[in-house]
Order: sequence, then C-alpha cells, then structure tokens
Amino acid sequence: MPKRGKKYREASEKVDRMRLYSSREALELVKETSYAKFDATVDVHFRLGVDPRHADQQVRAVVLLPHGLGKDVRVLVFAAGEADKIAQEAGADYVASDDEWIKKIQNGWTDFDVAIAVPEMMGKVGRLGRVLGPRGLMPSPKAGTIAPADDLPRLIREAKAGRVEFRVDKTSNLHVPIGKVSFPVEKLLGNFAAIMDVVKKAKPSASKGVYLRKITVTSSMGPGIKIDPIEAQALEVSF
Repeated sequence: MPKRGKKYREASEKVDRMRLYSSREALELVKETSYAKFDATVDVHFRLGVDPRHADQQVRAVVLLPHGLGKDVRVLVFAAGEADKIAQEAGADYVASDDEWIKKIQNGWTDFDVAIAVPEMMGKVGRLGRVLGPRGLMPSPKAGTIAPADDLPRLIREAKAGRVEFRVDKTSNLHVPIGKVSFPVEKLLGNFAAIMDVVKKAKPSASKGVYLRKITVTSSMGPGIKIDPIEAQALEVSF
C-alpha cells in the first residue's frame, strides 16, 4: 500500500472510518478535509448491488445538476450543413463536420468533455468507438446525446450547465462529480440529491437484494467519507 503524505494523513484523522455520516455532515467534512491548492472536484462513489456482466443489470443515466459543475464544459458536436450552423450559434466549442475531424480524433485528440451528434453523422462517428468509448465520450441514444439538429441548442445548453452522464463500471461502481469544494454546502447537497434521485430510478428490475450498498464522497486527493445510504435515499430534490 503506498505511503500517504503528511497533509493526507492530517486530513484523514478528521474522518471516523467506522461512521456513516449524514449527507450534509459528509459534505461539510469533505470541504474541511480538502487540502489541494486548487479548487478540487467533489466526487461521489456508489457501490451497487448489480452484476454489470449481465445486460439487464446495467446502470446508465443522465442527470442535470441544478447547481452545475463549477467548470467550463467543452462541447463537441458532430454535425454538417445546416446542423453545423445551428451548433455553432448555440455555443458549441467545436463542430466536427468532415473527415479531417474524424481523422484528428482517431489520432487521439479528445480535448472536450461532452460529444453530441446528429443522426446523419453517426456513420462517421461509429469509426471512433475505440477512442471515444473508453473515455465515456461516445454519443448514444441512451445518453440522449444523439439528437436532430433542432434539439442541439437544448443539449448544448444543458451540457454547459451541468449535464452529467454516468455508467456503472465493471466493478459495480459509479463515479459521479457533484461540483467543487468552493461550492456552498447547500449547492453540493442539492446536486447530490439530484444524483441520488436518478440513481434510485435507474435501478435495474433484475437487481436483487441491496441496491445501494455503499456511498462515499471525496475531494480530489482528499480522504473518502462514508454516507449513510438509508439517509441519503430519503433526500428530497429541490431546485
């Protein structure tokens, strides 16, 4: 096990490893234990009672965080013709409209956070599965990131406001950002409640037993803080 630095050890001493904190207490503590010199991201990690090896136990959804992520989200749109113009006017950072863009991404360029595509471009976008798929950037109907041209302004607006897509990994875990350490606790709590609501609704019907097994919140480089799953499921979403 790697040796932890002095600052991490000092922060970790403030956390009771045996305790399940309430959502508010955990978020207050994650702010207190963040020692990074930058505005750290706050992430929530869920341990789910699903077996992702089975197609009917996948957990994948999208949530629009009411208080955003606290960062500039770079949006790339795969579009051509009139859709290209609509995407640019709607504020897309990049519009990939031809084979030169496809080649650029195939060569490893992925300096964007969200990818959206119109259906007409998916024949070309399909070639990028090996690059975009592992990074969670591949447009897909399930994520709602494939849409007709007239729906692009809404998707671009939502992406920049705090639209987050999440998907269970092969170890049955979800990893979802909920904002920055600089956020007031109320905003972090509001974003967390919104994610909890969507995660609960995304429970597969094939999942048996305890669905939400563990919930941990942490900041970049900071110690993990356990949240009581029962208390967290009772949170009410308010915007």
